[in-house]
Amino acid sequence: MTHQLARYDLLITGGEVLDPAAGLTGKLDVAIAEGRIAAVEPSIDPGRADRVIDARGQIVTPGLVDLHTHIYWGVTYWGIEADPVAARTGVTTWLDVGSAGAYTFPGFRRYIAEPNRARTFCLLNLASIGLVAPSWEFQNPNHWDVDLAEKIVNENRDLILGIKARIDPETTRGVGIAPLERARELADRVGLPLMIHFGNGTPTLDEILPLTRPGDILTHCFRGGDNAVAKAGQPVRPDIKRLHEAGLILDIGHGTGSFSYATTEAALADGFLPDVISSDIHQMAVQGPMFDLPVTLSKFLNLGMSLPDVIERATGRAAAAMGRPDLGTITPGSVADVALFRVEEGDYTFYDIQMEPRKGTKLLVNTLTLLDGEELPRLPERERMIWATLPPQQEGKQRRPEQG
Repeated sequence: MTHQLARYDLLITGGEVLDPAAGLTGKLDVAIAEGRIAAVEPSIDPGRADRVIDARGQIVTPGLVDLHTHIYWGVTYWGIEADPVAARTGVTTWLDVGSAGAYTFPGFRRYIAEPNRARTFCLLNLASIGLVAPSWEFQNPNHWDVDLAEKIVNENRDLILGIKARIDPETTRGVGIAPLERARELADRVGLPLMIHFGNGTPTLDEILPLTRPGDILTHCFRGGDNAVAKAGQPVRPDIKRLHEAGLILDIGHGTGSFSYATTEAALADGFLPDVISSDIHQMAVQGPMFDLPVTLSKFLNLGMSLPDVIERATGRAAAAMGRPDLGTITPGSVADVALFRVEEGDYTFYDIQMEPRKGTKLLVNTLTLLDGEELPRLPERERMIWATLPPQQEGKQRRPEQG
């Protein structure tokens, strides 16, 4: 009796597979059939595939999972369009964090999540107006409608994976820690994690940290300023270490205001790595110095983190933080979301949000992005909004690393 070998729609051969969370690393071939990973093996006969991609000299990773994004284009101050960026960056899963509140979430579902080709999820903003404006969403307590937000979450758990609260002097405008207390109440009611954005000034980390729980996400974790988790030349705050050991997730969320080389280098020198590296991509951040998730990952690669550690923090660990361990992996049986990258060697300059430079020699460059086994087409990106201007210290100083 003759057994016919399975056929594949696509075979990626000769690449260096990096799926550290799943323990898949090394020279491996990746076969795809019917939108799923069919096999990951040292050698697969190319004659069994309808299409073969030669990935020699490249790394093959799960599609990247960006844990902190703003993609509610046209309704919010911050939102970009996800699909054109996804195709050129390898990001196949987007978590929009707080762009939509209870009143604007239906539009996010209808006009963003449903049409997007890339996988799209969100954290609901406690503020019912979401991020329509650049800030101020918590200054009016009438917007802290926990009952309404709870109803929206319970009716949309396929898309809403948690709660978001921005807690800084601009968003709270004198109401102190009260919005975070209400966000804590909402997260506890719906049984989902809470992502907390913190800034400079008040409320302080001393006020914020007692309201965190294991599984919550502290984003912008390596920002500088008076609330930095580590000052230059000093170890990470003991309370941060203690909460982290108990399960608090630390996320980068680079953006235009939340990545400091001084803080990052102090933390890394203390042996303290972030759990997740995310972009906080938005209308301003795509102009630099963040640019996109691969550039952000490259900064950590050039600070001495290993390539597997960097990739894991934008794939398996990010997916686990959003409660979707089925994503961010290329284990057989999983959805065939795959990204190919070259690690280009050169003389690059990277910047933090204060335009503090650091030299580097490695840059991650995406060459192909697959979603459900199909190549995402490279599409033109929209012009920035008329209000999308950079902070003064960044304006006019932006060049992508490969531009020198």
